[in-house]
Amino acid sequence: MPSPRISPLVANLTAPPIPEVQAWKQDYPGHLGPLIDLSQAVPGYPPHPDMLRWLGEAASSVAMAGYGDIEGEPELRSAYAGWISDLYEAEIRPAHIHVTSGCNQAFMAAMMTVAGPGDRVMLTRPCYFNHETTLSMSGVTVDYVDCEAENGFLPRPADVQAMISDGVRALAVVTPNNPTGATYPAGLLQELFDLCRTHEIWLFVDETYRDFLPFDSGPPHGLFAQPDWQDTLVGLYSFSKSFCIPGHRVGAVTAGPEMVAQIAKVMDNLQICAPRPPQQALTRAIPELGTWRRHNTVEITARSAALTKAMLGAPGWEIEALGAYFAFVRHPFDDLSAYEVARRLAQETGVITIPGSFFGAGLERYLRVAFANADVATIGGLGARFSACSG
Repeated sequence: MPSPRISPLVANLTAPPIPEVQAWKQDYPGHLGPLIDLSQAVPGYPPHPDMLRWLGEAASSVAMAGYGDIEGEPELRSAYAGWISDLYEAEIRPAHIHVTSGCNQAFMAAMMTVAGPGDRVMLTRPCYFNHETTLSMSGVTVDYVDCEAENGFLPRPADVQAMISDGVRALAVVTPNNPTGATYPAGLLQELFDLCRTHEIWLFVDETYRDFLPFDSGPPHGLFAQPDWQDTLVGLYSFSKSFCIPGHRVGAVTAGPEMVAQIAKVMDNLQICAPRPPQQALTRAIPELGTWRRHNTVEITARSAALTKAMLGAPGWEIEALGAYFAFVRHPFDDLSAYEVARRLAQETGVITIPGSFFGAGLERYLRVAFANADVATIGGLGARFSACSG
């Protein structure tokens, strides 16, 4: 009997990568110690107790049980706008903010407003796989701007310029980058912004990991202070990492009011509104948990330093890029794929990572290591574990 068809735009996608690599843990015998899961970018420490209390209070509120504003709770939009106005030294108003259910949804909802079947969007490669699959399932063609190790896995503006054509609607970048950890200098972002503005295409900047940049680095960039920035720039953010609430799914888009109004049309069909209790809790957390967030940034920096030191004890393994939550590590095996190396590392040594090939073609020599998941002591033992991988 014939059966109803599954859309090929979905059927042709690869399976979600995180469950696939985590399945390898079943084959690790435990002889080198506890499993170390460095696959998923989640905070390796719990939410602040006050955050948990505020979440509980909001979840038990009758007022929070009903539908909310499509664009997000007004109080959160105001609190977030004030926070990033200070961060970027620019005037960002609540009307510039649209709250979403996580940053993946922020990307999807915003992209659906600017690109559809037959259009093209440029992604830097290595690319965040959910950006790639979101576009593919929407019938949007992905054009890849390759970022090479010798350039710190950063795009060259000339390469971007060469790929802009009539069908291109946007360029999307992630900084600090997922998967490499590479951080885009403010000058590079300005060059990319100027290119996009000149060619009248959108620049999407996903800054999910921006709160883990060094404290003394100043504003991450000056794009929100540019005249008429809202005609070119779309900023994306996730509250998951800084507030340790990935399960509550809250993200945000920063864009012009006209773009926010268009995103609301998409959001009304996707979900109507983002979860309301965590929005209410975040309204309190933004002003009150600043010191706690800064302490966490210091801790993540310490974990980064610990990984750098630990990998010195793993001959042949090289950190090619490092920042925020991630390291992009080159493995020493000429005749093995990234998938096979990651599988052996998991099954033989109990360290779960993601193959570089999951982030694009030509990345067989790399693994993504999400080191924020483990404490400094655990990271200190990684050199011996990596060295134990047989190849």
